[in-house]
Amino acid sequence: MCGIIGLFAKQKPIENRLGNLLGDMLITMSDRGPDSAGVAIYSEKESSLIKVTIQSEMSETDFPNLSTFLKKKNYSSARLKVNSTHAVLLIKQESARTALHDMKLNFPKIRIMSIGKNIEIYKEVGEPESVVERFNIRKMTGSHGIGHTRMATESAVTTLGAHPFSTGTDQCLVHNGSLSNHNSLRRGLINGGISFETENDSEVAASYLTDKMNNGANLRDALKSSLNDLDGFYTFVVGTEKGFGVLRDPIACKPAILAETDSYVAFGSEYRALSHLPKIETAKVWEPEPATVYFWEHR
Repeated sequence: MCGIIGLFAKQKPIENRLGNLLGDMLITMSDRGPDSAGVAIYSEKESSLIKVTIQSEMSETDFPNLSTFLKKKNYSSARLKVNSTHAVLLIKQESARTALHDMKLNFPKIRIMSIGKNIEIYKEVGEPESVVERFNIRKMTGSHGIGHTRMATESAVTTLGAHPFSTGTDQCLVHNGSLSNHNSLRRGLINGGISFETENDSEVAASYLTDKMNNGANLRDALKSSLNDLDGFYTFVVGTEKGFGVLRDPIACKPAILAETDSYVAFGSEYRALSHLPKIETAKVWEPEPATVYFWEHR
């Protein structure tokens, strides 16, 4: 049992409050997942810069040392915005690949959480409220975001095992459920050149969708393909640069609710996650149908 949430802003006032609203949604789902929690926030682009969210258990030393290292290596445009155990590395697109290669060689304990133009991921072990406070989620703004509270069932409780999982540029996934064929899927993806950080079945789901999209599918088609290829019980919320998609398996035993107004679209494992949202009493509220893809994106 886990809790998942999503919020897609249609209007600027919601963008300005995105982190605050997501924080409340996440905390409301605490009893569904007290082991770890995380959010993916899609915020404004930084000109021609790439955002790389990184994490270190030794952030107090690793991040200052990394900043010094980047300057010495003449990555003069690189900037590091530290946020507790995480940081966002802002770097020119043409320098990103070489810089990340250098970082992996010289700072092997620093982990990459996400890469993209908009996405920032913050996740840690601990109850949702502590994660929201640690990263100051409430003050964040953005066009959309998704989140997760985890109750671990089949893999270790670690920062890397927390959701969201990001396996592609500006892509991420949160998952409530369990896949029964994740080991065979993982083997096939590894044979295709994809590497994994954890034993978590949700990372397999994220990598599966990324693989489909890397081979020409859009998110809608990738999600439709998963209905044939993924066995088990699942509800997915998947974030992309422009929006998010929702899918429940054909049996749909995992709870899910959607709400839409003129100013936002919201998703929650339960209605109580949405109950504090602005004008929720006037929203169109419905339970997403099984085996049906829902998707919203910004133009």
